[in-house]
Order: sequence, then structure tokens, then C-alpha cells
Amino acid sequence: MLAENIIGMRRQAEDIFRAGLDAVKPGNVIRRHCRRSGATFHVQDKRYDLSRFRRVIVLGAGKAGAEMAKALEEILGDYLTGGWVNVKYGHQADLECVSVNEAGHPFPDASGMRGAERIMRMAREAHEEDLVICVISGGGSALMPLPVDGITLEEKQETTRILTECGAVIHELNSVRKHISRIKGGRLAQAVYPAALISLVLSDVVGDDLNVIASGPTVPDTSTFRECMHILERYDCRSDMPSGVIRYLELGVLGKAPETARRDDPAFRRSRTVIVGSNQLCLRKAAEAAENLGYRTMILSSRVEGETREVAKVHAAVAKEIQCTGLPLAPPACVLSGGETTVTHSGSGKGGRNQEFSLSLAVELQGWSGIVGLSAGTDGTDGPTDAAGAFADGSTVSRALAGGLDARSSLERHDSYPLFKSLDDLLITGPTKTNVMDLRLMLIEEGKR
Repeated sequence: MLAENIIGMRRQAEDIFRAGLDAVKPGNVIRRHCRRSGATFHVQDKRYDLSRFRRVIVLGAGKAGAEMAKALEEILGDYLTGGWVNVKYGHQADLECVSVNEAGHPFPDASGMRGAERIMRMAREAHEEDLVICVISGGGSALMPLPVDGITLEEKQETTRILTECGAVIHELNSVRKHISRIKGGRLAQAVYPAALISLVLSDVVGDDLNVIASGPTVPDTSTFRECMHILERYDCRSDMPSGVIRYLELGVLGKAPETARRDDPAFRRSRTVIVGSNQLCLRKAAEAAENLGYRTMILSSRVEGETREVAKVHAAVAKEIQCTGLPLAPPACVLSGGETTVTHSGSGKGGRNQEFSLSLAVELQGWSGIVGLSAGTDGTDGPTDAAGAFADGSTVSRALAGGLDARSSLERHDSYPLFKSLDDLLITGPTKTNVMDLRLMLIEEGKR
């Protein structure tokens, strides 16, 4: 049975999370950076005379792609002549001018490949008198699978699976995916040129690295074939990789396969890229909501990475310090962090990195009162589950035990979902149609163990 104060804190935690989420909704971020007055299209401080373009088309991919395109339809009106975006299944939107193609994520599928081929075809058809607006958001890499000749879709799927399960971070995963792709690593920009190109990017990676977001289809790339081989060696997975992938990467190291697009490529002469939303924006708006509820607020970082359960231990230590000593800020306090942690998977448990974070946090907070934690994915999906994340507090472990579930055992098996589901402690939002990584927060009141 949850204490009354914990119930209230959980409601506040969800309100804070949703305030952060609202700030990075695709329509909101597009309208914050783009507007039209007559025939003039404003993108931040840059102006485009739409009457001088033969065509204006929207291309792109990502979980937020449909909603970003919808906002552009409303802004551009009749000046928009068409387009195509690939989105994750269930992330549709009602569009009049831009076609939306649903595809597989996190593992690419045939629908994504057909859509990527259509995107590249439309890009190549663009002329110097055209304006192409590319909308890029989290998930775009998996949603635009277009492997190079000699590598099959199945081999690319297997590559993604192996790297994901061995714990490779998104920067490493996308470095490899770029080098076996015909659309990533700046190659979409090469296809668009000489048309004018505007890329509107909703960042889902730590540090907002443009050549990592969706594997950087419209920006210069800095990674190399040699780095890709080092990544496979680092995770000791080279022998597990499909033979076609290894063969192609080896050709690249020898200079017999083309590198991704470099900064001096002509494709970037008429190209402009704007980050319209990020994890930092989400955190700032969540912090404002917490302050409005009366909490002293601190953002730890938007760049948190590392093994999920270890990151949770650090967060628990911060919460305990605040409650016991009032450092680094006195209760009532709200501590926020963002980024994307990693679960090195073993076993067949069900859950995701946010649920695992909350379960590890609950184990560390066992017996502590007046502390509530929430970790959730801004896309509304945590791992292969229907939950965005989960709540944790000092009673989670004991409540689970009363229901016959051992929290520590569940944590070791990476089996957090069944435990939180049995406690009704999951946060289920459904698809949010945005993605700026994860948001974690802890609310701390005065209390004692």
C-alpha cells in the first residue's frame, strides 16, 4: 500500500515529466524555429523566398517525422508540393501533402528499405531551383535502412542486433551503420545537391552530435572505416558479424570502398542544419515545472551514459545526501538528469533501460521515506515493452516481496517489467511521437530512513 505522500509525489513526478515532454513535441519545436510571412519562410534568422523555388518538398525519417512534417504543412501551406517521411509503426499523423510510410524500429525492415529508396529517388530528382526540407529525429537510422550493394537487409538487421545486445552506445552503433549505408553519413545531402537543403533536427543523442543523430544523413561525417573495425574489436563481436558486413568494412579500410561524406563535399554548399529540440530543452522545461510546484531544482546533466544500474546507484546516493545533509540543495528538492544509459543484456528478462534504472534505484532506496524516482523514455517506449518507464520509491522492494517477487533477483535477470506491472508502477504514455532520449527525476522531501 502506497503512503499518501508518495501517491502525491508520484503525480507530481508525472506532471514534471509531461511538462518536459510538451516542450519537445514536434509541432512545438518546429513552430518555435520556423514561420512564414507571405512568401518568406523564416528558419531562425535565415529567410527563404518561396516564390523563387520551383518545388518545395519535405523528406526525412524518425519517430517524430510525421508530426514535424504536419507542422511544416501548416506553416508552408500551398507552397509545399510534396514529400515522404519514414516513421515507426504507430507514429502516423494525418497529412495532406507529404506521404508517411510506417516501418520497423529498432530493427529495420523491408518497409523501411522501400521507404528509404523512395526518399533517395525523390532527393535525386531535386533540381537547383528546388528547396528540400529534411526532418530528422530519433529512430531515423533504423527507419532508413538502405544497405550498400553486397550487403542484404538481413545482414544489416543482424548487425544492429549484435551491436545493440553487446552494449554498444548509439555513437558506435551509428558509426557502423553509416559505413554500410547508401543514405547515411551525408549521402542523402549528396543526393539532394544542387537543390537547397534545410535540415530540421530533433536530437536524440548525447551532446547533440549532428553526425550521429539518425546516422547523419544530411551532414558531414567524421567517422571512418577503421574506427568501425575498432568498435567491433572493442566489443569482441567481429567473429559474430555477417560476412558481407566484415568484407565491406575491410574493403573500406583498404580504401577500396568510398568513405562517408566529408566537410569539404560540394553537397554542403547550399545546406543549413538547425537543431530544433533536444534533451537539454526537455530538462529545462521540466525543471521549471518542478520549481512551480515548490521544489528546489537541480539538473545533474543531459549527457548521462553508462551501465543503467550503476547510474541509478549514483542517483540514489545524491538523493540520500540531499535528504540527510541538505547538500547540494535542501529538501524539498527535484533532481533531474537526461541522456541515454545502457543495459548489457544477459538472460531473457523483459524490460528496458528506464525500468531497469528504476528497479536499481528502488533497491538502493529500500526503507527510505520521502523519495520518489521516475525514469522514462521521451518516445513513450522503453525497450520491447508498452511502458515509457517506471516509478520507484523506498517501498517498492517490500511491496514486490509481499506479492512474491524478489526485486534483486528481477534486477539480475533484467526482468523489471513484470515486477513493475504487478505493482501498477509503470508509466504508460503510448507513442509520444517525439524522441529526445530519456528523462530521469527524483523528488526528495524531508524524511528519515
